Amino acid sequence: MAAAKFSINTTSSFFLVLCLSVILVFTLSCFSSDPDPLQDFCVADLKSTTIVNGFPCKPVSQVTSNDFSYSGLMNETTIVNPFGAGVSSGDVTNFPGLNTLGISTSRVDLVPGGFIPLHVHPRASELIFINKGEVLFGFISTTNVLYSKVLKVGEQFIFPRGLVHFAANVGPGKAVLISAYNSQLPGIALLPLNLFASNPTIPNEILAKNFQVDANVIAIIKSKFGNLIN
Repeated sequence: MAAAKFSINTTSSFFLVLCLSVILVFTLSCFSSDPDPLQDFCVADLKSTTIVNGFPCKPVSQVTSNDFSYSGLMNETTIVNPFGAGVSSGDVTNFPGLNTLGISTSRVDLVPGGFIPLHVHPRASELIFINKGEVLFGFISTTNVLYSKVLKVGEQFIFPRGLVHFAANVGPGKAVLISAYNSQLPGIALLPLNLFASNPTIPNEILAKNFQVDANVIAIIKSKFGNLIN
C-alpha cells in the first residue's frame, strides 16, 4: 500500500508541474506578441519629433481618406545605381495609415541582369510576389545553408526575418517585384554598404582578416563603394 500511495502522489506532482509549465509557456507567449491596437486606427503624425517605437497618432479631426491610400508603387522606379535595381517603399514614412498595423509594402524594378544585393530586414519577414519577369531568389540560414530558386510571374518567395537574402533578374527582360512585410517599418541593412561604405569606416586590416585577403584589396573595393554613395 505504501508503494502504491507514493506512486499516486508522485504522478499527481508530475502532472501538476507539467500543467504549471504549460500555463507559464502559454502566458509568456501571449506577453511576447505585439499588443492589439486600442483604437480603430492611429494615422502617423510624421511631423512629430517624439518617436518611440512608432509614430504618435495624428488627431482624428485631421485624418482624411488620403491617409489610408498610397499610389507610390504604381510607376516604374528610377534606376541610377550599378546594381540595376530601383526600389519604391510603401512603409509608414510615406504611407501614414499603416502606423500600428504591422504591415508595409515595396516595389522593386530590375533591369536585365539587375540584382538586389545581399541584405537583411531586421524587423520583418518579406513575402515577394513576381509581377513580371523571371527572378532568382535566395536566403542563407544561420547554419550557412543556401535556399534558392528561380520563380516566374505569379509565384511567391518568402525571406524569414533577419536572414541574409538576395534577388537577381535572370530573365531576358525587366522584372517587377511586389514585397509585403509584417512591419510598418521593416528596415534594411545592405551588407556591401555596411562593410565597405560605413561611416566611420571599418579599418582595412579588420576587413582583410575577415575576408582573408590583402588590405590593398579592401582599399580597392572601398574605392568602388565610395563612388557609389557620393
